[in-house]
Amino acid sequence: MNRPSAFALACVLSAPAALAAQGADSAHAAYTPDECPPCAEWNAPHAPFRIHGGTWYVGTAGLGAILLTSPAGHILIDGGLPESAPRIAASIRAAGFRVEDVKLILNSHAHYDHAGGIAALARQSGAEVAALPWSAAVMRSGTTRPEDPQLEVALAFPAVGAVREIADGDTLHVGPLAVVAHATGGHTPGGTTWSWRSCDGEGAGRRCLDLVYADSQTPVSADEYRFSRSTRYPAVLADFARGFATLERLSCDVLLTPHPGASRLFERVARRDGGEAEALRDPGACRAYAAAARRQLEARLARERATP
Repeated sequence: MNRPSAFALACVLSAPAALAAQGADSAHAAYTPDECPPCAEWNAPHAPFRIHGGTWYVGTAGLGAILLTSPAGHILIDGGLPESAPRIAASIRAAGFRVEDVKLILNSHAHYDHAGGIAALARQSGAEVAALPWSAAVMRSGTTRPEDPQLEVALAFPAVGAVREIADGDTLHVGPLAVVAHATGGHTPGGTTWSWRSCDGEGAGRRCLDLVYADSQTPVSADEYRFSRSTRYPAVLADFARGFATLERLSCDVLLTPHPGASRLFERVARRDGGEAEALRDPGACRAYAAAARRQLEARLARERATP
């Protein structure tokens, strides 16, 4: 999840015991409004659109899903909620591609609103799923682990049968596509930012841009959790610092985020489609995203210091 702490905890309730027990149930129905008040709004449909070159947005109105396409197969990043999977599949088809041609599925962080639909999409496509080790373990079980700052408020989701473990800095390939994994933990221990280059046009008119799908960097947790002195996740502040530094150094022409509102994606696309050709491109966007996240973390730590 990517929301300021007070809002997130007002909107997300602990998973019922029955749901936690059936985290591996791939037939899980939609979360109820009591379980997840914002889920219906997050999962509202949104038409797919081209971001640049072979990169497409195929997510919902509130949850990102990014499709990298090539004649040799496609890469999908994030799967939204469990109930988002049919909408993401429909968007892939509406954009003119086959779900069965998705060869690799990746994840930003293993929470129910970004990994919930991956099991269904992997089954439908036959794609391999890959993630950093902590996220891989969570996706295999469908339930989060004690290190997660959101342990007490994270809902269970359908487990993914097999997940290949990768490492920070690995480059993953599908045909000509190459996407790089960057460990940007803190929000979760396995948080991952993805970067790649996408090109459009031919010959002298060919234009290549560096795209970054930056993982959530917000310090969201249960009320009693303390980022400043966590024993469950003692490296949390170091992971946040490393994530901020990573985002500040990445070449970043176009910033994308797991919740599109965090990067004002739809607003920027509307401006582009309205004739402002450079509206999507902002080489300073990743640095600004990291700076805003750093301010949020500093404010959270100040509140913790002021609380006995």
